[in-house]
Amino acid sequence: MDGTLVDSRALHWRSWQEALAAEGVAVTEAQFLATFGQRNDAILRQWLGTGATPERIRRVGDAKEVAYRRLVQTEGLVPLPGAAEWVQRLHAAGWRQAIASSAPRLNLEVVLRVLGLVSRFAALVAAEDVRHGKPDPEVFLTAASRLGVPPARCVVVEDAAHGIEAAHRAGMRGVGVGGIRVGDLSVASLADLPPDAFERLLEPR
Repeated sequence: MDGTLVDSRALHWRSWQEALAAEGVAVTEAQFLATFGQRNDAILRQWLGTGATPERIRRVGDAKEVAYRRLVQTEGLVPLPGAAEWVQRLHAAGWRQAIASSAPRLNLEVVLRVLGLVSRFAALVAAEDVRHGKPDPEVFLTAASRLGVPPARCVVVEDAAHGIEAAHRAGMRGVGVGGIRVGDLSVASLADLPPDAFERLLEPR
């Protein structure tokens, strides 16, 4: 979702700063960017070090997500170039779509509601639904299962190399966006995709 549908890194950064300040912990923006897209438990084990008890990880992570959802609802979000158009186009053409994310389910629901795209997705797979983060393929395989679609008939849109790796490990095609040079197709933004991009990716190799 983040980096494909929206870019809410600034809101994530502000919400992490707020949650960590309450714990007397500070991280740099470079540290934040290096962990962006990972699960909160993995991030906080790095940042809290020996103080990363399960209770503290849960408390800080929950506080961060409450702050993030408040910011999304009060300040809003704008879809990335081409994102909303592609979601609508694929929906109209009968494609089944899912969000497969390392974010908590409540975050996914809030973002899709703010964007007005809730009805366009047949399944949501969130952090609570899987045990392993990307590049493990679990999140994408779970999404395919919930959609009732074989992995070989799935196309994943990702903005991170470990996400494309997870897609390939799941037996799926991958579209890399945001300038990453991995995937079966790479573009700067979804607005740059040719109209038949998804159909072509599912053609026999």
